[in-house]
Amino acid sequence: MSVLTFVENWDGKFKKLTFELVSYAAKVAEMMNTTAIAVSIGKVAPEELEKLGKYGVKKIIHVQNDDLVILDNQAFSSVISDVATKERANVIVLANNNTGKALAPRLSVKLKAGIGAGVSKLPLSIDPFVVYKKVYSGRAFADLAIKSPVRIITLAQNSFEVIETLNEAVIETITVQVDPNLIKTVVKDVQKQTGKILLTDAEIVVSGGRGMKSPDNWGPLVELADLLGAATACSRPVSDEGWRPHEEHTGQTGKIIAPNLYFAIGISGATQHIAGVSASKYIVAINTDKDAPVFETAQYGIIGDASKILPKLVEAVREIKSK
Repeated sequence: MSVLTFVENWDGKFKKLTFELVSYAAKVAEMMNTTAIAVSIGKVAPEELEKLGKYGVKKIIHVQNDDLVILDNQAFSSVISDVATKERANVIVLANNNTGKALAPRLSVKLKAGIGAGVSKLPLSIDPFVVYKKVYSGRAFADLAIKSPVRIITLAQNSFEVIETLNEAVIETITVQVDPNLIKTVVKDVQKQTGKILLTDAEIVVSGGRGMKSPDNWGPLVELADLLGAATACSRPVSDEGWRPHEEHTGQTGKIIAPNLYFAIGISGATQHIAGVSASKYIVAINTDKDAPVFETAQYGIIGDASKILPKLVEAVREIKSK
């Protein structure tokens, strides 16, 4: 038996999310007294693959095929299920991002496996296999028992610490043949955003809502984000009004993010918005209304007018950075 984790790469590089997954898989394997294995698909340099071994996996399976350079859920799920069967994996760990959410159902059907989606802690028990997850947009928690012999877990981003070890992994490179009929994705054009931190990758996010009162008041918020090396975001009403671009909209109907630090400035904290940011490690709320729902979720809160607080916050951060 083994614990298998699929490690996605971005232009041949791994992100912090990858190392969270590997650390988590290694700890689950330790609980089950078995081995953690990582499977990587696509072009990744050996020195990049070697990084995975530092986080606890014993073996890295590097799958090569020129047709698998572009992510295709149907083809990738076929390859991962074959590797899982060969390695006798009874737990499969994926990221709870768009890729993991697309792969998990296909793998579930192929492997007749139950799914624990958006898990945020190590299993509470192995036999029975019980996992812990947030429900109702993070306002409640549930213990979920997965009774199938093979279990699939999608791990919520930023919910498990990166644990570095002295371990070294064996890299096994394999070439696979994939049915051409399974590959349906064709990329005709790629346009990459430059000059800005991607919202989904940002460790710090500074976000504004209607409490900012006007698009003309966004200057200090953007300045704070620049000083902190942060991405900017907004609530849905702000993007609907055209104050900020739709690509910055976070929430249940926008981008779901999990930064280490999230500033909610002038955001009331409607359930739909909190659903997209509740996985943040720390939330700092600034609002004039002391009864705003956002304060129920935030770890830190400032009651006051953002137009007066932001300039002082910018000044304080600039002073600290100048030392």
